[in-house]
Amino acid sequence: MQKIFTPALLTQEQLAGIQLAGLQWTVRHAYAGSDFYRKKFDAAGVRPQDIRTLDDLRRLPFTTSRDLQDNYPYPLLSVPFEDVVRLHASSGTTGKRKVLVYTAKDVDDWADMFARCYETAELTRSDRVQICVGYGVWTAGVGFQAGCERFGAFAVPAGPGNIDMQLQFLVDFQTTVICSTASMALLLAEEVHARGLKDKISVKKVIFGAERASDALRQKVKTLLGAEHIFDIPGLTEVYGPGTGLDCPYHTGIHYWADYYILEILNPETLAPVAAGDVGEMVYTTLRKEGAPMIRYRSRDLTRLIPGRCACGSPFPRHDRIVGRSDDMFIVRGVNVYPSHIDEILSRQKGIATEYQIHLDRLEDGKDYLTVKVEREKDGDAGRDAALASAIEKTIRKETLVSGKVQIVEYQSLPRTERKAKRVFDRRG
Repeated sequence: MQKIFTPALLTQEQLAGIQLAGLQWTVRHAYAGSDFYRKKFDAAGVRPQDIRTLDDLRRLPFTTSRDLQDNYPYPLLSVPFEDVVRLHASSGTTGKRKVLVYTAKDVDDWADMFARCYETAELTRSDRVQICVGYGVWTAGVGFQAGCERFGAFAVPAGPGNIDMQLQFLVDFQTTVICSTASMALLLAEEVHARGLKDKISVKKVIFGAERASDALRQKVKTLLGAEHIFDIPGLTEVYGPGTGLDCPYHTGIHYWADYYILEILNPETLAPVAAGDVGEMVYTTLRKEGAPMIRYRSRDLTRLIPGRCACGSPFPRHDRIVGRSDDMFIVRGVNVYPSHIDEILSRQKGIATEYQIHLDRLEDGKDYLTVKVEREKDGDAGRDAALASAIEKTIRKETLVSGKVQIVEYQSLPRTERKAKRVFDRRG
């Protein structure tokens, strides 16, 4: 298939040239148009003319989610207001949403980036794409739809929830691609199985966004839907929205669109670059964004870069799946634990289903207690629960250095959701 949105030939030298030109333009644009950036650059003693090489990126100060909240409602605005055509927002931890504005060019660029994602997943214009994510001020629904329409496939803007309607659409419209959170895809897959609809649908590909999905969950969704591929799509509102990259059918890492942004992987504590292949925080600098450019934005998402070139031939570099967030980490008895580590341990364990919860409590003795609730596999033997729980407890203790209790619960007794699943329940106050 001819690639329209993906450059066929792009050397590393050419990509570096695109990035340098984009970085220099972005710094000039932000300095001239944004009071916030101008003050920040002046305080750091750096001017646009100081950016001569890509290494000069490290001279620039960081931008954080707190900056967006402190400058609400129009943080980082870098163009005259009459050039703004849209806003999108994500939730803020202090109550104020992180609001980002878009020019017509920003919207257009985002659609091209997203179309490249569909192209990377090897969709065709004959595909029927059921979009099961939220619409409104969030970037998800409109991003998936605009990219689908730019690519030229058939969009079914179903939105989240309403399982009966979703299943009817899968059957009636013969949907070939589902775009959703991992939790929503699991919910759909389980209902397809429960209602005996697998032979009546035509789903071949599923695109996950918004939350981490274990290998076990991915395999379950593939099996229950009869899908051939599960793809991961990263993205965040601060950098356009979803569509900043996608893994190809080889599934050896997520190709990210390095001609639209620079991705640094930094130690979240020291903010120094991590060693090649090590996990660190994703820090973004946009190269073309007009309305609210992002310069060294600390996303808090954690991943690692994958060296080498993919067998698919894409000219774009790769990062691994997002393993979690630096601010999702919790501390139990002085030990740092990431939910993604618990997730990874559970995904290797046979005899359990994919849904789980992590509970943290502080009892009267003043100590912290960790409890993991995980579902027994479908039609599993309850008589094996004690042995299964003990095996998982030993693995968690060995790999995280934290002792905890594991409770095996009935299959499908934990809540399902069409949005992001809540995994951690911290009641320690």
